[in-house]
Amino acid sequence: MQFIIAGIARAQTADGNAGINQANTTVRSYFDAGTNLMYAVGAILGLIGAIKVYQKWNHGDHDTGKVAAAWFGSCIFLVIVATVLKSFFGL
Repeated sequence: MQFIIAGIARAQTADGNAGINQANTTVRSYFDAGTNLMYAVGAILGLIGAIKVYQKWNHGDHDTGKVAAAWFGSCIFLVIVATVLKSFFGL
């Protein structure tokens, strides 16, 4: 009886490892598309931010520099995060 249970446990372990390896491969295959998506979102945020800053600048608001720094910082953050994650995981 113990021999059968040990055989079943080994069979389930092998399937678990295969499943984990398959999930790893699948996630890694989507990583480039995710990185490109983050770059695209950063570009769109950059355009929106440029429009917002331009509007504030035209209206003569005093906090234009602060708003520009916030929008620019968010775009740089997205690009840096995408690049660091890509190099961190060795992809």
